[in-house]
Amino acid sequence: MTKRTKTYLAFSIIPQFLIIKCLIFFPEFVERYYSNFIYVYISKVLRFIFGWIPFSVGDIFYTIVAFFILRFFLRKGKTLFSNPKYFFRELFAALSITYFLFHVLWGFNYYRLPIHEKLNLSDQYTSEELYHFTEQLITKSNEIHFQLTNNDTTMVNIPYSKKEIYQKTTAGYKVLAEKIPAFGHSQKSIKTSLYSTPLSYMGYSGYLNPFTNEAQVNGTQIDFKFPTVSCHEEAHQIGYSAENEANFVAFLAATSNEDLYFKYSGYLYVLRYCLAEVKRRDVKKFEDYNTLIHPGIIKNYIEVADFWRAHKTPIELFFKNTFNSFLKANNQKKGLKSYSYVVALLVNYYKHKNL
Repeated sequence: MTKRTKTYLAFSIIPQFLIIKCLIFFPEFVERYYSNFIYVYISKVLRFIFGWIPFSVGDIFYTIVAFFILRFFLRKGKTLFSNPKYFFRELFAALSITYFLFHVLWGFNYYRLPIHEKLNLSDQYTSEELYHFTEQLITKSNEIHFQLTNNDTTMVNIPYSKKEIYQKTTAGYKVLAEKIPAFGHSQKSIKTSLYSTPLSYMGYSGYLNPFTNEAQVNGTQIDFKFPTVSCHEEAHQIGYSAENEANFVAFLAATSNEDLYFKYSGYLYVLRYCLAEVKRRDVKKFEDYNTLIHPGIIKNYIEVADFWRAHKTPIELFFKNTFNSFLKANNQKKGLKSYSYVVALLVNYYKHKNL
């Protein structure tokens, strides 16, 4: 590659950045021409290419990239002072290509229409509506818990392997697509991350690789969250990049599944969001709700809390702050706090229907 070409590439990051920031004002355009057209084909092709491979190609790709980044700084880092023009041309040429590929292959989805507009839902709700929905969730969770355990004190253990859980996610999405075609999922490509242990210490249950479109799940734990986490990463695959929206789609996919373990996982997954919102509004009501939840369900929550507590290190705060900044830079104004917005989506989606 010539010096002139690298210079053009390096400077191209400026118009790319400006164009992407302009997309904030044109969500309908992104929704129609990218998310529902171009991306549909890109994602299916990537899942077709990489989905059949039993291990995570994306994780290996990241390993290779990390090697070349280290090699770049070891070999060319000294030119930062001796020849800064050369150093920054090389650096920004690489960044420009990465920035371009990230957005074309997946990242433009951050600028699509919000899901509440797509489904004609309100993004506001009253405390009474929240309490009513939370009570429904508690009743449903207790009901399914008892079906699985035949008593109210036993913790639920999911009897499936990771591979079986990944296979079963398809059934839920198939049923969901009959109700909401936009949430249809095909061409499965979901893997256990090769970096599951580091992900645990970073505080993440999984992630989507935007360059290979593989859904990566943290495989160090099998607990009640695993089916819904798997559905969550697949929600990212079909173009719902915002974490709150992926949580919403994951809940619908998990609870649409006929498998009771998937339903249990889905209901408990969002119940904690609702309880957190109840606690923020009325601590007494939060405490009252906790007395209604089966002890076995509480044990499931404690099991997960203990897992994350055992893996908590100062490095988690660094990665959470980094991801929070990343979300804000990609049209998620509230960053990680936007996760709670899933409550608004759920409350309004079920306002006129039962769980």
